Amino acid sequence: MSVGFIGAGQLAHALVKGFTAAGVIATHRITASSPDTDLPTVSGLRKMGVNLTTSNKETVNKSDVLFLAVKPHIIPFVLDEIGPDIEDRHLIVSCAAGVTISSIEKKLLQYRTTPKVMRCMTNTPVVVKEGATVYATGTHAEVEDGKLLEQLMASVGFCTEVEEDLIDAVTGLSGSGPAYAFTALDALADGGVKMGLPRRLAVRLGAQALLGAAKMLLDSEQHPGQLKDNVCSPGGATIHALHVLESGGFRSLLINAVEASCIRTRELQFLADQERISPAAIKKTTLDKVLQQPGVTVSGVANGNGKSGLNLFNNRSSGIKKKN
Repeated sequence: MSVGFIGAGQLAHALVKGFTAAGVIATHRITASSPDTDLPTVSGLRKMGVNLTTSNKETVNKSDVLFLAVKPHIIPFVLDEIGPDIEDRHLIVSCAAGVTISSIEKKLLQYRTTPKVMRCMTNTPVVVKEGATVYATGTHAEVEDGKLLEQLMASVGFCTEVEEDLIDAVTGLSGSGPAYAFTALDALADGGVKMGLPRRLAVRLGAQALLGAAKMLLDSEQHPGQLKDNVCSPGGATIHALHVLESGGFRSLLINAVEASCIRTRELQFLADQERISPAAIKKTTLDKVLQQPGVTVSGVANGNGKSGLNLFNNRSSGIKKKN
């Protein structure tokens, strides 16, 4: 089995590091493509022994399992580019937030009658084999395909199958969750420093507290509220601290954060369906390299604020045409 990544950013880097640490696949059997060869993650992948290329088609040809690890609004362009190279052996796994299986299948059906597509949402702790991953199976993917993906993702953390309509909510919870945890940890460490702790010790103690609490919960059948109560002595320091959190709307903020991430995920699907790419949404260097690819045209399209965006799509002509 060989694995490919369209996109060589943080997610691809984390997954490759996790897969190799778990021993499920050797780095020489992994290929990743990116138009931007100056990314730190590209350098990291190269140092690990991954095959790097600027050609998405080359990645497809060298892979059996193909992860789409690019931004959601890039997906339609990528599918138009690699569609003719997809074969029956390929399992396409989209990691793009909000992009539905049906939208990917619709694109690929122009080239294959039964494209095998799966959608997954994971998170960056896969790099330390503590990821949280869910996946959904497409129309033409078989049971064996699900088992293969689960074997890969279970090697780097928790993995389970869900109905696709739950994945947006998963994105808001565990997909974005590490960022919530890092923000909370940063604030906890600031609190420790304010009260006199050295920064390094404050960060370590805060991280260990979160790690220990998570392990206690996962190893227990108790509700998190009960575990919280177990820490709170009547009239003690912890219950006074929790009162401050409650007064500041701590719970509501977390609930709202999950909701905001979920809503934005659905908006990203809309952007992908429009097949529009704003110049501001992509690094200029990357966009320039994308526009240099054969068969890509640039058209001015009006967005909601009346400004012109970019519409990337394949064209039978070989040049790049500009319409003013």
